[in-house]
Order: sequence, then C-alpha cells, then structure tokens
Amino acid sequence: MKKIVWSPKDNCKTQLDSFIHIINKNHDLTINNYFDLYDWSITETRIFWKEALLFTDIFFSGDENNVIEELIMKPGNKWFPNVYLNFAENLLKNRSDDIAIISKSENSDLIKISYDELYQKVAKLANSLKKLGLEPGDRVAAVLPNSYEAIIAMLATTSIGAIWSSCSPDFGLKSITDRFNQINPKIIFSNRSYQYNGNTFNFDEKLNDIVSNLQSLENVILVEKEYKKSLSNNYFNFSDLLDNDCAHIIFEKFPFDHPVFILYTSGTTGLPKSIVHGAGGTLLQHKKELLFHCNVSPKDIVFYYTTCGWMMWNWLASFLSTGSTIVLYDGSPFFPNKKSMWNLIDELNITIFGTSAKFIDACKNSNTSPKNFSKLSSLKQILSTGSPLVPESFDYVYDHIKEDVLLGSISGGTDIISCFVLNNPTLPVYRGEIQCRGLGMDVDSFDETGKAVRNQKGELVCKTPFPSMPVSFWDDDNGEKFNNAYFNKYQNTWAHGDFIEINDHGGVIIYGRSDATLNPGGVRIGTAEIYRIVETFKEVEDSLVVGQEWENDQRIILFLKISSRGNFSKLLLNTIKQTIKTSCSPRHVPSIILPVKDIPYTISGKKVELAVKNIIQGNEVFNKDALANPESLDLFRAIPELS
Repeated sequence: MKKIVWSPKDNCKTQLDSFIHIINKNHDLTINNYFDLYDWSITETRIFWKEALLFTDIFFSGDENNVIEELIMKPGNKWFPNVYLNFAENLLKNRSDDIAIISKSENSDLIKISYDELYQKVAKLANSLKKLGLEPGDRVAAVLPNSYEAIIAMLATTSIGAIWSSCSPDFGLKSITDRFNQINPKIIFSNRSYQYNGNTFNFDEKLNDIVSNLQSLENVILVEKEYKKSLSNNYFNFSDLLDNDCAHIIFEKFPFDHPVFILYTSGTTGLPKSIVHGAGGTLLQHKKELLFHCNVSPKDIVFYYTTCGWMMWNWLASFLSTGSTIVLYDGSPFFPNKKSMWNLIDELNITIFGTSAKFIDACKNSNTSPKNFSKLSSLKQILSTGSPLVPESFDYVYDHIKEDVLLGSISGGTDIISCFVLNNPTLPVYRGEIQCRGLGMDVDSFDETGKAVRNQKGELVCKTPFPSMPVSFWDDDNGEKFNNAYFNKYQNTWAHGDFIEINDHGGVIIYGRSDATLNPGGVRIGTAEIYRIVETFKEVEDSLVVGQEWENDQRIILFLKISSRGNFSKLLLNTIKQTIKTSCSPRHVPSIILPVKDIPYTISGKKVELAVKNIIQGNEVFNKDALANPESLDLFRAIPELS
C-alpha cells in the first residue's frame, strides 16, 4: 500500500460537499463520498453537467435543459444548444474594490488592479477595438509577457465575441508565424521588448518580421510604457486606447460553443495544430475544476507560473470568474535566486501556488529548502503540471516545503484546455499519485485491444463527451485533422496519447506520452517509468530517453545531463542500469547511456523526446522555434555510438 502524505481535515467543508448535498436533495440520492459522485457524474452525464452549470453560477440566458444533442464521443458534439453567454462577462461579474490582479515582473513594483478598475479598463479597450473594426468571430493575436495588459486585452477581445490567440515573446519567429498565419488575425498586441533572468531583449526586429509575415493584419497595438508614434497609421499604443470615456460594456451573448480561444500543439513534429475552444465549454469546465477540485473562494490569492503561450495562462485567468485574486508573474522563476518564488508566497499571502514538475525538481536538485527561509503560512495548495511528478518530488515537497499542504499533480492538456485527472480537497494524497479523475470525465485505461485495465499501464482514453472538447480545429472543414488526432485508435473513444495507470483506490499515475513509447522486444514502456528511477540519482541533473530502431527491433537510448556535483563514470552507469533492472524490469534497461550537455524542452516545459528520436534516426525536425533551447538538438546529431 502506498504511503499517504496528506489527508484532509475532518471538519473541512468544501464546495464539493455543498454540491453533493444539492445533488442528493434534487435527485433523491445518498451520495456520501467523491467516488460515488464521480461514478454518478459519468453515468448521468446530462444531469451532472446541467447541475454543474447551475451550481457554478455562470451568467447565461436561454434554456439549459437540452444539455447535449448526442451523447456519443465524437468530433462536433454540440453542448447546451439553447444556452447563450459572454465569456468576459463571467470573468468580470465581481464589481467591487476587491483585488482582481496582482502583476509583477523581475524588476517592476507590484501593480494591483481591483475588479472595478479591471472592468473599466476592459470597457475602454473594448470600445477602442470596436472603433478599429473588431467584430465577433475576428481573430486577435498577441505576443505578450504574462502581464495585466494581456489579461485586459483578452477580456476586451472576448467581450466583443472575437477570438483570442496568444504566444509568449520567447517563441521563435517561425513558431509564431506558423501559428498565427493559420488563423488570419485582424489585430495583434505586442511588446517591443521583454525581460528574462535579468536581461532585456529587444523585440522590434522580430515584431517587424511578424507583422510583415501576417498579411491579414489591419492594426498593431504596442504595449509599452514609453512609446513614440510610429510612422504607420495602423500602429497604436495600448494606453492611448484606454483614453476614452466609455464606462460600460454591453455584453452580447453568443451560443455556448462560440469560439473564445485558439490554442496550438507544440509543433515539434509538424505544423502546430490550431485548436478552437468554445466559450461555454471552457468556462464550465474551468469553473468545475476551480470550485470542486481546487475549492477556491473569493478569499484565495492564486499564482500559477506560466506564460501567455501555455494553456495554464487561460486556466489561471478563469479564476477571475470565482472572485479570487490572480497573481501574474513575468520572468525567470529563479530570478534573482531560487528563493524568489517561495518568498513571493509570503509577500502576497498566496494560498494556491501553481508551477511545473520541472520547477519542483530543479528546487529539489539544488537543495533549496523553502521551509528554512519562508513562513508559507498562507499556502494551502501546491499544483504541478507539465510533466509527471515523480514520487521523490512528493517527498521533497512534504520534507522541505510544507507538511500541511495539498500537493495536487494535475494532467490534461492544450487539447482540452483543462484536466482529465487532478487534485481533490476531500481525498488523501498518496505518494507519487494524482488524486483522482475529474468529475464528468469518463477517463479509463485501455490495453492494446481496447479492454479496460486496472493497476497496470494503458492508454489514457475518455469514453463520454465533455464540454471542453475542442469545437474544431481551425481550417479543418471536413474534421479530418480533428478525427485523426483523437478518434482513429478506438471507435467513439477519445485517445489522448498518454500512458496512464488507474489503481484500485482511484489514484492515477501518468507514464508519459504513448506516441513516444519505448517498445524493445514488443514490450510497451512509458518513458516516465525510466525517468522516475534515473532522476533520483544526485549525479543526474536531467535526462532524456528515446527508442531507436535497431536490427529489426528497438533499443533504448538514455541521455544524461550530469549535475555539477556528479561525474559520468562506469560505476554510475552500472548502478543506474542495475537500479532500473531491479525497480522495473530487464526490458527497461537502456542499451546505451550517453552524456549530453543539455536536454531539449518546449517553451511550456515539456521534454522533446520525439524530436531527438527523429534526429538519431536521421529524420527532419520541424519547427525548432517551438523549443525553449533549440540549439540543444545539435548535440544529438552524428553521435558515433548511435550510428
């Protein structure tokens, strides 16, 4: 039996408890725990999502009784066809002096904006955007830091019914234009510079190239503190567009599935897929997760380390719909040192702290012990996503950060702009496990024959529709791209592309991407199984594992980035191999282990296994601009041991 590392207090009343009470009353049921509620939510799908819509207090008009036209998992499901809403209205419904946004960058003072101030700024910008000709359905692109201006621009865009799509400034030129050229934006928001790790990067040249490559653009809006009027008449300053007398927003309501966001896959194996998300499905799914799974209230101060190019930014923005305060941070999480983010918790009384598994692992490997220099008295939850959180990181959190904190490992993706599996305030946290499957998410684990399995690794699937499924892929009129992405493996079942294990007590383990599966001797191995072992070694700062086709089979290649306090030695290699063999199986043992100076990551912090596999197989790698460190790929070319 796995170790329980955190348990909820017996007297803790949650919004999940309140929802169970309402469900029992309305439907004459006797649900008394989360797993009973979960089972009900996936068997009574229509009733659950209708009750969730009402409980989460979403502003809408129309009739909510027609929940979904066909309860079949397939592309093009139409949810709540008689419901109309405005996404921005729901994020701006708190009209008060309460703080909505706290914004900070590496070298700036804190900027605090109340809900009333936020509404006024959005009203003024929306008024200006309408005068520039922005209409419902138009696309607005943004290349912005994680700042309050980005939130205002997104809310102004979506208040009109236009569609928001954003990247962060550290994306490469081709990565940005490959995305935005697909959607033909009418307006782009951008900075002319950005900061990271104490350095200022000029963005003028890249912005000029972006604009010249986007033929659909009519206007460019620059977010700059100091600004000189461009010679071109279609360049505007963000602050100038807030200089008008508009005080109110007339929120036009749109169909439930009206597009609100376009997000993109990483694009490391081809052109990024443009995923269109609907306003109603995004909002309902987010509010379900924030209220039931995060138990958020207006008293909470919520931080997530993210950029505008990652879906967690959209998820963080939705906390505004709950009346809580969101904290935006732009810059390196380690600037000026590894204590910075932990000290920020104390400075702002953050209650929910979100980050990546990579950040937690980096703090662990650098022997940073926040409990020794920060109080962290306000901190109730730590959320982690981006990659699987290894068991040793659970130990690190509870030994070196805080004993009484809910550590929520969560997993979903850009594809669904939300989570399949995530945290839960009413359940214990088991070492190395995600707490549960999300309400209404009929998640299962399938073997290769399509049979559901427990307590063993299988393909992550979802068998029943859910509201935050993509409305479509952009420019995919016949739905072929959409269908091929998720529905060509199992009939009427969403196959997500991750390996998952669901155990008898409802806990979940993610084993990494199934499309990066290792398959030596026909045995399917998830890469995370090897990472869990290798990255426990203090000598290893990071690692990457791929399968190489070899002599009519596949062999496992393990690359190690050695830490400053380690040495690449025969003893280390033998110890790693023996530990993998003992902890996993002989099939898991790499055929070759090689040192490498760097490991490639996407800008959103995910290891790029497929790109490295392509390189060592002699194949072309596309869209290297999607990587945070594209130069690292050169390290894997022409390695003698792999030829």
